[in-house]
Amino acid sequence: MIRKIIRIDEEKCNGCGACAAACHEGAIEMRDGKARLAREDYCDGLGDCLPACPTGAIRFEEREAPAYNEAAVLAARGKKTVPAQGGCPATQAGAIRREGQADSLPSASASAASQLKQWPVQIKLAPVNAPYFDGARLLIAADCTAYAYGNFHSEFMRDHVTLIGCPKLDEGDYAVKLTQIIAGNNIKSVTVVRMEVPCCGGIENAAKRALKDSGKFIPWSVVTISRDGKAERA
Repeated sequence: MIRKIIRIDEEKCNGCGACAAACHEGAIEMRDGKARLAREDYCDGLGDCLPACPTGAIRFEEREAPAYNEAAVLAARGKKTVPAQGGCPATQAGAIRREGQADSLPSASASAASQLKQWPVQIKLAPVNAPYFDGARLLIAADCTAYAYGNFHSEFMRDHVTLIGCPKLDEGDYAVKLTQIIAGNNIKSVTVVRMEVPCCGGIENAAKRALKDSGKFIPWSVVTISRDGKAERA
């Protein structure tokens, strides 16, 4: 049947996950850092997801699609938790408890030296060319990762040039700047460290596009940090 249904522009999607959280029917899912219309028969065509999208990646269109299946939606709701209305998964509040963790501050002997090798560190502020990029192992990290992962300096920043950003808070796309840095310098490797929340898919996707657009074959890897401080290497 011909009916009104949403279309998601993956090029505009920044992976924030706001639309998936706003969709009461569960028609939208986050896959590989992008929003996808997972079930056309779950989309009721009312568009609760549209105002939630900060980049305008979602619009209505009229096309051939299965009819809205309310019974299937209700059945699916009974099997899983429906996201809270109108909120990005990255902003959902929750306390983190770790077994055996002392509440007191660490002693001076427990402090460690910073492994930061250059300044500035923000992707938006970093120069396109700089001497420290020559032969660099590049670390591209989401802002929150250094706070969530205790050994971030020693495990990820050591012997790396570090660039950080937050695709949810920063305007624009990092891919152009990162492409210029990778293409214009002798970068030896790229490591992307992101949080598990959907909006962090933006920094991972930008790094991947930059590697592709640079025309260079460079070893790269992605590490995902959970909110309770665990690292998972892809």
